[in-house]
Amino acid sequence: MKNISIFNDVIGPVMRGPSSSHTAGSYHLAALASSLLGETPAEAEFLFDPDGSYARCYQTQGSDLAFTAGLLGWPITDDRFPRALALAPAQGLQVRFRVEKLETANHPNTVQIRLRTRSGCSLEASGQSIGGGAVEITLVEGWPVRLDGGCHEILADVDVGSAATAHRALEADDQNLAPVQRFERGGRVLLFARRRNPPPVELRDRLAALPGGVRLFCGAPLSFVKRGPQLFDSAAGMVQLAEKERLSPGRLAARYEAALLGLSEREVLTEMARRVDIMLASVRRGLGQDLPSMQLLQPTAARIFRADAKGGLAIGGLHTRAAVRALAAMHVNCGRGVVCAAPTAGSAGVLPGVLTTLLEEKDMGREQLALALLAAGAIGVIVAERATFAAEVAGCQVEIGAAGAMAAAGVAAAAGGTIRQVCDAAAIAFQNTMGTVCDLVQGIVEIPCHTRNAAAAAAALVNADLVLGGYQNPIPLDETIDAVYAVGLVMPAELRVTSRGGLAMAPSAAALPRLDAGCACRGSYHDPF
Repeated sequence: MKNISIFNDVIGPVMRGPSSSHTAGSYHLAALASSLLGETPAEAEFLFDPDGSYARCYQTQGSDLAFTAGLLGWPITDDRFPRALALAPAQGLQVRFRVEKLETANHPNTVQIRLRTRSGCSLEASGQSIGGGAVEITLVEGWPVRLDGGCHEILADVDVGSAATAHRALEADDQNLAPVQRFERGGRVLLFARRRNPPPVELRDRLAALPGGVRLFCGAPLSFVKRGPQLFDSAAGMVQLAEKERLSPGRLAARYEAALLGLSEREVLTEMARRVDIMLASVRRGLGQDLPSMQLLQPTAARIFRADAKGGLAIGGLHTRAAVRALAAMHVNCGRGVVCAAPTAGSAGVLPGVLTTLLEEKDMGREQLALALLAAGAIGVIVAERATFAAEVAGCQVEIGAAGAMAAAGVAAAAGGTIRQVCDAAAIAFQNTMGTVCDLVQGIVEIPCHTRNAAAAAAALVNADLVLGGYQNPIPLDETIDAVYAVGLVMPAELRVTSRGGLAMAPSAAALPRLDAGCACRGSYHDPF
């Protein structure tokens, strides 16, 4: 099992747009590297491989801002975020970005990070943003590791003669989540411990006093620490447990997350309700005035919403309004506003559009929405366990496609559907988005992402209704996800975020003018209509 958390890995992170992989993931990589350094960096250099996705879109998707804000120690929701590069020198930080061939580039989102402090302390690390804001640091000072910011992570570089003593010190309490790992080279040993809580001062002092010299790297967690068991890792297992325990889909998901994170089920519901509020706020802002500028599109959600109210659309109605609300949330995301990735920022409109519709048009309460979102998150757990949320790996079908599947499940759960109906609603949603490519126009999360989010929100309502009304799905969710992932893996690189295929290659797409030169802080858009 991968120990997938609904909060850490599926319904989150809470972030600034436009991209969970390239904005939130970049922020997390920088924050984790900075904590390993142990001091505030004064100089930083980020290197991207020319064949990776970072090289093409690190500016358009705000990666440069995110890397910088992460090093400065700001929250990603900080209002200064859009000006991070401009403000960094005054904060004592010089940042450079370069594109060059990287031997460590085994993932499209690979970055090599070089940090130095005023006192001369340095750190070199390599890592990847692996989708949905999740990250891995795979090399630290040449040592092969796997740090993901999921707990307190300690690396102790010690002389081989001191290794046994250091190993005993790291295992002296009951805080380790796994056995201490050992790597050896050239008379040195690297010990890697994953802990529930930070190392106490006594442990740090004991390690620092060992002969032969010790360098200690301590990585702080980026999210909730996973402390307990994962109750299921497949749709079949989820169905079996829900039926055995006679739990609704949302209550099952709450129990799953509580067991994994060591929280009470009430605490899980409270946190999910907070994320519901963030989603609802993104829709409200996206339907308002004075929105932050996007790069290719003008905001249109409010205009369409008014047209529906006046009877000015061909059909209109609840499904259209769900789509428009999803569009509104994406306006905020692409203006680098605050959203909750679900499961990624590129799909951050689908669930907010659906939840707001359930709230405003079906009169569902806040706790009912939180339980629906938890049920949607449980579907995301299965996707993350069996596949990925990274369009760089498997195309848009695992981002907006996954969000549509999760939203269909959430609607079915909110309407009182069984766990089997929830899984079937997700399955047929996936079956109808299988093979969707990721063809960002000009490398920006706007076209066709906005309308795909809108269409997925409307389709989520349809797919839930089909199952609740009696459609019998013959291909279960687990097998559907496996098929989706297999299709994604055979997609050519041109159709996975690189903007070298699909709509991105259309002459009209290349000719679209940039509205704000890639900077969301240079102005705002006011809809005069």
